[in-house]
Amino acid sequence: MSPEEVQTPATPETQHEVLGGTMSFLEHLEELRRRIFLAAVGVIVGFCLCFAYADRIYGFMEKPLLKAFAAHGMAGQKLGYLNPIDPFNLYIKLALIAGLFLASPWVLYQVWLFISPGLYKRERRYVVPFVLCTSALFIIGGVFAYRYAFPIALDFLVGYAHRFQPFVTINEYFDLFATVILGLGLVFELPTLIFFLSLLGIVNARFLLRNFRYAVLAIFVVAAVITPTADITTMLVFATPMLLLYGVSIGVAYVFGKDRRERRRQKKAAAETA
Repeated sequence: MSPEEVQTPATPETQHEVLGGTMSFLEHLEELRRRIFLAAVGVIVGFCLCFAYADRIYGFMEKPLLKAFAAHGMAGQKLGYLNPIDPFNLYIKLALIAGLFLASPWVLYQVWLFISPGLYKRERRYVVPFVLCTSALFIIGGVFAYRYAFPIALDFLVGYAHRFQPFVTINEYFDLFATVILGLGLVFELPTLIFFLSLLGIVNARFLLRNFRYAVLAIFVVAAVITPTADITTMLVFATPMLLLYGVSIGVAYVFGKDRRERRRQKKAAAETA
């Protein structure tokens, strides 16, 4: 800990911030519970706002499938349902997904507040860039999935099943839609994960470069899991941005690991001269 942090007055407002690393296990659990509650409140507010536009959101959700149907000579097809309550449940789930994206800056801010007590005081100034960048990455991941990855997967699946009469239910389609959209949204948070790991001194750019081949293997395994089809082309659509994000993560680890490296050198020099 730097001298400026040691000299900070231990007021009730700053004691938790300065001594965050000495919190007991139960205090950490209480803090985690509080952050989860506040994040859930944000998602609920987002859900309430989005539920009023659930029908419009559904129009966006079904558009990729309708385009795939039209491209393969099946224009006019609609999604079906087996239970009268299914459409209402669908709108609730859609509003939750949309509310999560809408509330993502608030949710990620709560993540930062939970982790920040374990960081140096100088490192806590990254709160605004963190919230903005992580929210943007999550939303960009969802947009990429909606505009590119999901339509390509649907085109392959619908074209492969051209001999059959489609009867796609809204629940099955939503599960596929949510898996791809949320999956890539989370995948795009890879630089954020590396950002935290580098600030905490767990990984660095050299480690990421040295294990690049293992990372490539892990990326293709993850891509194979979240890809809804079995063709190589669609898997590459999922894996390519992940590889690019890994490259960005190496740069993030190098930039934000500088302070940690410098502090370690200073501590080592001080220990040697003592």
